[in-house]
Amino acid sequence: MTEATQQALCGLRDLSMIKWYVIPLLAIVCYIYTREIKEARKTNNWNAVLAGLTVFGADFFNETWNGWVMYLTQRSAFWTTPGDTALRTLVGWNIEIMFMFLILGIIYYHTLSESTKEKILGIPEKWFWAIGFSAFCVFVECLLNIGGHLVWEYPFWFLSFKGIWLIFFIGYFQFFCFAILVISLKSMKAKLTTLGLIYAVPVTMNILAFGFFGWRY
Repeated sequence: MTEATQQALCGLRDLSMIKWYVIPLLAIVCYIYTREIKEARKTNNWNAVLAGLTVFGADFFNETWNGWVMYLTQRSAFWTTPGDTALRTLVGWNIEIMFMFLILGIIYYHTLSESTKEKILGIPEKWFWAIGFSAFCVFVECLLNIGGHLVWEYPFWFLSFKGIWLIFFIGYFQFFCFAILVISLKSMKAKLTTLGLIYAVPVTMNILAFGFFGWRY
């Protein structure tokens, strides 16, 4: 296994690593969702909450298959997060990343206007901001990579930074595509069914990996 993988496996899901700053971060995330739920109960518009949960669920799936790559290759996941963290949850995931993705979809939703026909530079605003947020996230990820906090192992992933397009589409843009899909559905039943499917896949994969196969990633 690569050095970064070994570092990422060190302290994996070790609760003794938890740092105190997790508590105010958790409180902030809970406050945001509490406010959004309160507003949704007044307006019967749950799209902000659904967008937040959708983006997080899509990332949950990404981090799960990334862990499967690590275990099956016994070398490395596509990306690992070996740096300092308050809690490393998977080899490519930590508590700080999880909190960020829990609110990213809400931030994205509140960037949109109430009009479904609004355009920016001739692009429907929901797609304009999906592209914009994805590009910004890739920029931040490149900085994390340069700092050694997020490691891309395989050459096709980052060779001369040409792999940023792969990171753009697989790493972020698809998250917003799922969010757009969910909030665009007409009925709450359809929205919740789609959201449930997004979570069902990684949950099933992790139950199989940890519960039946005894994998560690």
